[in-house]
Order: sequence, then C-alpha cells, then structure tokens
Amino acid sequence: MRKNFGGTLYSLNYGRHTSAHLDPIEKKPLYHFYPGHNILSLGTVGCNLSCRFCQNWNISQAPETPGEEGRIEALTEDSTPEEAVQVASRLAGHHNVGVAYTYNEPTVWYEFVLESARLVKEAGMNNVLVTNGFINPQPLKELLPYVSAANVDLKSINEEFYREYCGARLEPVLEALKLYREACLLEVTNLLIPGLNDTPEEISKLVDWVVRNLGRDTPLHFSRYHPDYRLEVPRTDPKILETAHQIAAKKLYYVYVGNLEHNPWDSTYCPGCQSKVLERSGLRLLDSCINNDNSCFSCGLPIKIVGSVRK
Repeated sequence: MRKNFGGTLYSLNYGRHTSAHLDPIEKKPLYHFYPGHNILSLGTVGCNLSCRFCQNWNISQAPETPGEEGRIEALTEDSTPEEAVQVASRLAGHHNVGVAYTYNEPTVWYEFVLESARLVKEAGMNNVLVTNGFINPQPLKELLPYVSAANVDLKSINEEFYREYCGARLEPVLEALKLYREACLLEVTNLLIPGLNDTPEEISKLVDWVVRNLGRDTPLHFSRYHPDYRLEVPRTDPKILETAHQIAAKKLYYVYVGNLEHNPWDSTYCPGCQSKVLERSGLRLLDSCINNDNSCFSCGLPIKIVGSVRK
C-alpha cells in the first residue's frame, strides 16, 4: 500500500475505497455501541497481516497492478476526508452515528483514517475502528483521541499461531488492546478455527487474559470460521462455538457467537438478573428491555452500553 518514488514514500490508497456502505452497527460487530443504529462504513484494500485463513482476502490481500502510478486495480473510487464527513452527515436521518473504518485493516490507510477521524469528531460524530490491532503504540496513541469504539480481532493467544498463520506477532496486539481499553469502548472478536485455536485450554487461556487485562465487562465475540483463501480446514462445528461460549460466560459478562445460523447466543443479558435486555436476530436489534439510562429494566443494574439504544 506504499511505494518509494524517487526516495519519497507515498501512500497508494489514500482516499481510495473499495466499499462504502451504511451498515448496522452490529455488523462490525459492536453490540454495546449505539445498539440498533447504523454507521457509514469505509474500506480500502490491503492488510499488514497475511493470514492464511483470511475471510475477506479478495480485498485485504489484493495484489498491486503494475502501472506507471502504482495504482491498485481494485480501487476505483476516490474521496477526501471532507467528503467522507459530508456523506456521514447527510446520513444522519438514517440513524447514522458516524464513520467506521472496516472491511480491510484500517491502519494500511492510516493517513486518510487519521485526517477523516479528526473531522468526523469535530462534526460531532463517532469514529469506529475494526482492526487486527497490529500497530505500533505511537501512531495508535495519536489516533485514539478521535476513536469512540473499536472491535479488535484477537486471532489467538498463542505466539506460534500468529507467526505461522498470520505472519505477525502476538505481543503488539496485546499491548494495543490495553491502549484501546483505556481510550474507548472495546469489543474483542476471536475467530475459532478447528484444530488450530479452538481447544478448551486455549479458549480458557484467551478468556483469562481478557478478564485479567481488559475486565469482565469486555464483550467477547466468538466467530465461526469457513474455509477460504489458503486454508481448507473444515467449517467450525457449532458445538465448538457452544463450548467456547460456556467457558467464557463463566468469567465474562457479555459473550456472543457470530456467523452462525439459528444463533441462540447473539442477544445481551443482564449480568445481574440474567434478563434479556437486547434481543437480536442476525444483525438486527428486535427488542430492548432497557431503561433510558441503559440500565436493566428488571433489576436496574447498569448495562455496559455507550450511546443510546434505538427503540
């Protein structure tokens, strides 16, 4: 996503996006940030990881097309940060709460994200990052003052997994997670891949790290893997997802399962009385039993939610 022209390093994808959609906030997935609302979602191509199991490899691993300008074939639309803010503002009537940088890894067009995020916040809207968390501390600290919420993909709690299957390292991701936790609403996603990161022991280890370093109120999403890109491991058995949910729910307040049909684990329950406070089906918020101050309707316990619930 960057190239040396005459001794100067240029961004090849600044303002150039493959996707721009108004998505349910739950699609990110974010279940505790303005539930039921929408968010303008922007993505480009490229990634700073090379995961063999990438579920959206057609944009994250898109190759560069040779050409005199080093253009990226998949990128056909140009935009400026000002235009991104204008579009987000126009969508306010569609329950839009801001801009999400998603679909691919947002740090690969860091300059555009940073400049857009500043303007989005100045306009009174929210910025959301959907990211793998593999970033140096200093650029992350520069960006975080403008970020309201993030979902970070913690692919494994195993260093060898990151090196062999992602071409990366675990420790920078763990350090970034701590910074996100201090700065904004944080939710974590773990893609469970049969035989690679789905044993009860590894799941327990990951959950314990989240509890110890991020807190019991950190929402954790287990996501179902399907064969794609360079990995042909069979699709995750729903029983594995059920086991993961059972392990995590003993120690975390909010645990979810994604990419699963007929999913009994996508609603939010009160940690106190276990009442269903937010009922979901797929990416839709169907009903809410929550007070205007985001407390449980039944027992009054505060539920960890940032922003209003669309009722």
